[in-house]
Amino acid sequence: MQGWSEADIPDLTGQRVLVTGGASGIGYEAARALALHGAHVILSDRNEQGGIDALARIRALRRDAVVEFRLLDLSSQQAVRDFAQAFVAEGGKLDILINNAGIQPISERRTTEDGFELTFGIGHFGHFTLTALLMPLLEAAAAPRVVTVSSMVHARGWIDWDDLQMEKDYRAQRAYNQTKLANLFFARELQRRVDQAGGKISSMAVHPGVAQTSIGANRRQLGQYRLGDHIVSGILKVVMPYLGQPAAQGALPTLYAASSPAVKGGGFYGPQGFGEMKGPPGPAVIKPAGQDMAAAKRLWEITEETTGIRFLPW
Repeated sequence: MQGWSEADIPDLTGQRVLVTGGASGIGYEAARALALHGAHVILSDRNEQGGIDALARIRALRRDAVVEFRLLDLSSQQAVRDFAQAFVAEGGKLDILINNAGIQPISERRTTEDGFELTFGIGHFGHFTLTALLMPLLEAAAAPRVVTVSSMVHARGWIDWDDLQMEKDYRAQRAYNQTKLANLFFARELQRRVDQAGGKISSMAVHPGVAQTSIGANRRQLGQYRLGDHIVSGILKVVMPYLGQPAAQGALPTLYAASSPAVKGGGFYGPQGFGEMKGPPGPAVIKPAGQDMAAAKRLWEITEETTGIRFLPW
């Protein structure tokens, strides 16, 4: 199938990019491709050694690549605030923010230091706070973009307003589905608010289809496995090599949203092949769960209240 590829990324010299979860998987592949096309790329991750190794791999491909690594733990609201404060204090601009980091949770419910369910705390609350606090740098760019990585499983996500942190009804897949739905809500609601305020940011959501990344393997770092976790890992190990595309291909929707002149704020992008599982990037289908903008607005307001973070001047 012919279509948009890394070769279509324009020259990004002078563009400054931040990628969360940039040490491996889709985050690394996005950082690599953008750096090879001239962007100044900042990889952020909680895995410091992985980030250092990622820099070395990129520099081996392009000796003059402008890349750096910064430690960022999105599970800590204070760590996110400290990271953003130091970043903004440097001044300058941020042309592209890629909210990519996330986890595949395990059967045991885990929480962040702030008491949030871990999957939601990292993927939604962490990125919400980070994006809000980096607004001064985004506003300083000529045509800033915020790209948030969601998933096809947003279709099976739902928000239990009475149990947002899943203290009563925790299930690992439900936590993942809810977070990915929240990612889509965040991207769309951010664009709605930008448009309402007459801003210039383009906010888009993407999904990678079915991609072979380390997110499944990294589950072992989250805690003690139970029987269900072994079963899920076994399925992923067997199925992914057959159904999944390489991480570099899975990163194409992210790269498309970050760099193509064809994309539009508020859009959702993913693979164009059968079932949106593989293929070159283009417009993706927003399932009914992701079309509820009243729910997106409500989640935004709850998130502001929960984190104490507001997107000024909105």
